[in-house]
Amino acid sequence: MPSTRLDALAEFLVVARHRSFTAAAAELGVTPSALSQAVRQLERRLNIVLLTRTTRSVALTESGRRLVEQAGPGVAQALEALRGVGAESTEVSGKVRLTVPQLAVTTVLEPVVPVFRARHPRVVLEIRVENRLVDVVAEGHDGGIRLEESLERDMVQLRLTGPTAFVVAGAPSYLAARGTPETPRELLTHDCIGYRSETTGSLYAWELVRGKRLFRVPVRGPLVCNDERLARSMVEAGLGLGYFYEPLAQDSLRSGRLRQVLAEYAAEVSGLFLYYPGRSVSPAFRAFIDV
Repeated sequence: MPSTRLDALAEFLVVARHRSFTAAAAELGVTPSALSQAVRQLERRLNIVLLTRTTRSVALTESGRRLVEQAGPGVAQALEALRGVGAESTEVSGKVRLTVPQLAVTTVLEPVVPVFRARHPRVVLEIRVENRLVDVVAEGHDGGIRLEESLERDMVQLRLTGPTAFVVAGAPSYLAARGTPETPRELLTHDCIGYRSETTGSLYAWELVRGKRLFRVPVRGPLVCNDERLARSMVEAGLGLGYFYEPLAQDSLRSGRLRQVLAEYAAEVSGLFLYYPGRSVSPAFRAFIDV
């Protein structure tokens, strides 16, 4: 059977629908003479006459009618599928893989992810919440979120939050029973909720600052916990003092469930940053950066 090109068949179907080369040519954006030549080539390949032409009209032959009836619905469906795929290709799709610390979940991801999903529904977000320092290149991530002091200097860095602080706080019941520390050294006599670094495996020494002096206090207490929400709830229950990223403790401090201590020693940090390798990024990750 002679082979035919889909575009030539589609052009013939447009002429058949309009019963006019002039009108069909206007729809297709070609000249009437070029369209007439294309249909004649199709007829030669099929070795049949599809159209009867006069100076004033165009009519279908019996073969032309059968071709319209048999091929028309299929060609229309194929062209619609092509248009649909073309439209979809303009939408961003793919996967974005991120590594983020727990303190970025509430302050960054919870407000951002719903907005991103609404704008880019064909992108899959894969987010690993982990507090260890991660080599995003070696572990196959598009990027990550960290505090500025933990950033690798060869990474592109985009600020996500403003400066804030880490604060020491305790429940009113604990402070009433054990007293309020006035200096960093006094923390050594208090029960403190500890945190073990997922990067080094060692217990984290609370960092406090006054002027240019840095205090690193190796606190101890009844609980070591790497979950911020559990640690905060245990401090609110009076088990000991806690060391918190201030935005995550604001509600507890405002409500009075926690009281800040050693406020003049609060260690300020410059905030959270999105970071990623300084190479070309995928369209999906670029869309995430833009949001």
